[in-house]
Order: sequence, then structure tokens, then C-alpha cells
Amino acid sequence: MRTTRRNAVTLTGNDLGQPMMFAHGFGCDQNMWRLVAPAFADTYRLVMFDHVGTGSSDLSAYDDMRYSTLDGYADDILEIIHEYDLWDVVFVGHSVSAMMGVLAAVKQPERFAKLVLVGPSPRYIDEPADNYIGGFGREDIESLLDSLDSNYLGWSSQMAPVIMGNPDRPELGERLTNSFCRTDPDLAKKFARVTFFSDNRDDLLKLRTPSLILQCSDDVIAPTAVGDYVHKHTAGSTLVYMNATGHCPNLSAPEETVDAMKAWL
Repeated sequence: MRTTRRNAVTLTGNDLGQPMMFAHGFGCDQNMWRLVAPAFADTYRLVMFDHVGTGSSDLSAYDDMRYSTLDGYADDILEIIHEYDLWDVVFVGHSVSAMMGVLAAVKQPERFAKLVLVGPSPRYIDEPADNYIGGFGREDIESLLDSLDSNYLGWSSQMAPVIMGNPDRPELGERLTNSFCRTDPDLAKKFARVTFFSDNRDDLLKLRTPSLILQCSDDVIAPTAVGDYVHKHTAGSTLVYMNATGHCPNLSAPEETVDAMKAWL
């Protein structure tokens, strides 16, 4: 199956420019980049897509085995890159997609020029034995997933504003809630388990592609300690602390996000 259909791939911007590939986080789709991507359209060839199970992707392409780990999603990214013969890719990944980008770049580093990791987390669960702070206890994740399983729409309306983290701007939480509601509930539940139980800490040590880490303040999903960890364990990385609050600066602070990216690029 061509990735164009499977992942609803769209290409815009400068056809002769360096490829810039945008990957969205859990419960979202490529529309989450609508306030950021246009700022790069004059210079870059913009590549956007939906993970299988989200947005306009082909739901029939979902395979339990393939997508049982983040590697399956990373393989999708590489297949898109190969189908369109993309080289020197600037990969921009939000949340869990940041780790997908890391996995893809470790597998085929020759295809990537730089990574922009927005709110990345290699491990969401605390690991006291390793002195690692991920932000959640295992029981927290189990409770979160149980709630998601029992009432996905109710979970979405409660969690989206928390994830967005801008209580004074409730319209942002509503946008994220609407995005969650456009995601197939059954596949979202599976994606959530893969996301929140993933552990990609060792993969950071293998990465050799220059990386920018954008760390928001008051991010309940990827707290500052996580951003610090990613920076410390990723060779050649640059860490930028943003004034933006919450976990989705691509929606809540697009101008600051664009400025930070352009300054580094």
C-alpha cells in the first residue's frame, strides 16, 4: 500500500527545498501543525502525514503486530521517506512522535539532517531504581488507561485541557478535545498503551543526528526533568526552555515554537 493513502501524506511548500517532515502526537493529526508549518513553506518542502488510526489515515492498514511498539510507526516514517526519495530530512516530532523520529534516525541516519523534538519523553513512567523521573507512577498510567478504556470520549474531554495546560485559554483545550474525538477510539486505546508503556531511553544513546529539544514549562506529560534527561543522554543536542506552558506549544505558542526552530536551524 502506498504511504500516500495509508498515512494521508500531503506535500506543500517549496518543491525544491530541503524536506521538513512534521509528525503529530497522540490523539492528534497533521492539522496540529497548521500554525507552525506555513512559516517554513518558502524555504522547505513540507511533508505531513497522519499516523495509522488518526486523521485521514487508512484505518484498514492498522496491524496489531506492526504497531505493538513505536518501531512500527518509525518504520512508517522511513517508508514515507523512501517513497518520496527524501534526503537530509529535518524531522519535527511532537510528543511520542519525537521518539519515533529518534528510532527512525537511529535506523537510517543517512536520511536525516536534523531532529526537532517537541516535548519528547523516552519513558513516561518513573523508574526509582534508575533515579529516572518520567512524571507518572505505573499505577497512574494504569488508572489513566482504565479510564480511557471505559469512556474514551469522557476521558478526552477531561484530559485534553490538562494536557494543553492553558486554563486561561479554554478554547485550546476544546481544540485538542475535538482532535481526540476525531481519532478512532479503539485504535486510540491501543496507541495509548504503546505510547505510555514505551521505554526508549537506550535509543537516545544511539542517536547521532543533531537535535533540538523544545521543553515547555508546566508540562504534565513531559516535565522539565524529562527534557533535561533527553538533553543529557542525546549527543549533540540543544535544549531550549520555552515560556510556553503545557504540552502543545504548536497550538498554544506557535510563534515562539517557530522562532526557536528558526534560530536553531
